[in-house]
Amino acid sequence: MIATTPRDRVVPAAPAGGAAAAVAPENTPYFQARDLHAYYGESYIVQGVGFSMKEGEILALLGRNGAGKTSTLRTIARLADPHLTQGEVWLAGQPLHRMKAYQASRVGVGLVPEDRRIIQGLTVQQNLQLAQIAPPKGWSLEQLYELFPRLGERKNQEGTTLSGGEQQMLAIARTLARDVKLLLLDEPYEGLAPVIVQEIEKTLHKVRDLGMTTVIVEQNAIAALHLADRAVILDMGEVVYDGTAKEVLDNEDLRHEYLAV
Repeated sequence: MIATTPRDRVVPAAPAGGAAAAVAPENTPYFQARDLHAYYGESYIVQGVGFSMKEGEILALLGRNGAGKTSTLRTIARLADPHLTQGEVWLAGQPLHRMKAYQASRVGVGLVPEDRRIIQGLTVQQNLQLAQIAPPKGWSLEQLYELFPRLGERKNQEGTTLSGGEQQMLAIARTLARDVKLLLLDEPYEGLAPVIVQEIEKTLHKVRDLGMTTVIVEQNAIAALHLADRAVILDMGEVVYDGTAKEVLDNEDLRHEYLAV
């Protein structure tokens, strides 16, 4: 008998017309990733990752470079790469694992990618309006400008000419312009000056206070842990810790072994 490896198994796809009909397992948490296995080509990157979250919780997904953090976020958001071959992802009873990225977006998954992907040639306001062309709409422009006053001041400026910190604000605002149930943040502080990091951090605290369920991937582990309720640490594509953020902050040996901080 030939042993079946995760690579040999394929997650069933949704029908062409929309997300596959499915019933969430009993007592399914608000968000749950179960035994995720995903590949870039033949490279086995996400190796059995699983964790769950309550609604309104913030989770810091941490690990050294190459641990599989961004790949896990991309898998949850249902991007084409890495390719999910085994496992399930549930959000508010919806089977994300049977969806494509655009379908997952429609049911409330919002990914803020590391490279921000501000659209060249469009103003700040046009970037936000474009995000709301198709339903479901999220926050109004007025609400977004209240959350990010700098964007309101620069709403007629081309988005790609903003500073790095302002572009990060725009990337987050553009995601919130959709009706988001699960916010996925990939390296929101990367490359930003400390004073700008503090501004972004204040904004994320406001988002947290509004009760949005959030997963944050961040190399600045200490900042992410101060923001989060819980932490999951990855090493070589596998979960090596799942517990409270405070425990990681208090456990110097754990931080040194897996986070080098």
